[in-house]
Amino acid sequence: MKAVRVHGYKQEPSVDEVEQPDLQGDDDVLIRVGGAGVCRTDLHVIDGWFADVMPVEPPFILGHETAGWVEATGRNVRNMAVGDPVIVHPLRTCGTCWGCRRGEDMYCTASSFPGVNADGGYAEYLRVPARSLIVLPAEVHPAAVAPHADAGLTAYRAVRKAAAILQPGQTVAVLGVGGLGHIGIQLLAAMTPARIAAVDASLTGRELAAETGADDVFGPEDAVEGILRATGGVRADVVLDFVGENGTPGVAINIVRQGGTYLVVGYGGELDIPTMALVLKEVTIAGNLVGNHGDFEGLMALVSAGRVELRTTTYSLDDAPRALDDLDNGRVKGRAVLTPNMS
Repeated sequence: MKAVRVHGYKQEPSVDEVEQPDLQGDDDVLIRVGGAGVCRTDLHVIDGWFADVMPVEPPFILGHETAGWVEATGRNVRNMAVGDPVIVHPLRTCGTCWGCRRGEDMYCTASSFPGVNADGGYAEYLRVPARSLIVLPAEVHPAAVAPHADAGLTAYRAVRKAAAILQPGQTVAVLGVGGLGHIGIQLLAAMTPARIAAVDASLTGRELAAETGADDVFGPEDAVEGILRATGGVRADVVLDFVGENGTPGVAINIVRQGGTYLVVGYGGELDIPTMALVLKEVTIAGNLVGNHGDFEGLMALVSAGRVELRTTTYSLDDAPRALDDLDNGRVKGRAVLTPNMS
C-alpha cells in the first residue's frame, strides 16, 4: 500500500510503498482510510518536537486524524461490521490504567499516539483496536469528518470547559481561526450563550471567523481596544487560545477580565506572566489535551445534527508533501484532508 513516511527529522516526508497491515489480535480492526487530516502537529513531528518526549525510530507513517471504513475485524469485535464508516480516537489506550478507568483516556500510562510515536493514518490502511473507534452515520463520508479526530475533539474539550463558565451577556474570545479555531467558534455558538469575539492575524482567518459565527472579529493589533469596546471595558470572561505561540499568550492575558479564565489549546510558545499581574487579576489558566471518548461522542452528535461543519481542502495521498507545505505557509482555509481511498 501507499503511505507517507518520515525518514528523518527536518526532512520532507516521502510517499512510499509499504506492507499493508493485517489483524494481529482478536480486538483489532483494519480500516480502509477515507480521510486523514493534515495538522500543524504533523509539521512539529517532522521538525522533531516530539523526538524526546515520544521517541520513535524512523521511518514511520504520519497522521493522527483518521476516518475510513471497516475492512476487517477481529473475532471479538461485535459493535461494527465490514463497510461501516468509522472515525478513530487519536490515542491507542490500554483501558485498564487509572486514566482509562476514570474515563480520561488521554491520561493513559500505556498509550501510543499513531502518527507521532507509531504508524498513523497517512496511508491506505490502518490497524487500530476496536475501543478507538466510533461508528459514523452511513451517509457520512470519512473525508468530511476526519479532522474531528483531533482538531474537533480538542476544540470540543476546551469549549466544554468554557461552557461550564459562560453565562448570557458574557464574552468569549477565540485566538486563532484556522483548523481548530473555526470549529471552536461553531461549538461555542452551539454550546454557550456568550458573545464570540475572534482574533486572527490573517485576513483569511478573519473571514473564516465571520463566516462561522463570530460576533466580532479583530486583528491582533486592535484586539485589546476592540474587545474593550465590545465588552464595555470589562474584557473577555474566557479566552480560548488555539495558537499558543507568536505572541498570543500575551494577547490573552491582556484581553481576559479580572477573575476570567484562559484556556490554552495551541502550543509552541511560552507563557511569561508577572506573578503580581496573575494574582491581581486572579486569572485561571488551564491546558487542554485532546479529549476523551465522552467528548468524542458529544462532538459527533453535534456534527451529525449539522451544528458543526468543517471547512476542508482535499488532497490525494500522493500530494501529501504539497498539503503540508500549504499548511505551513498559511494557504489552507480551514483544514487540509488527504483522501487515500475516495470511494
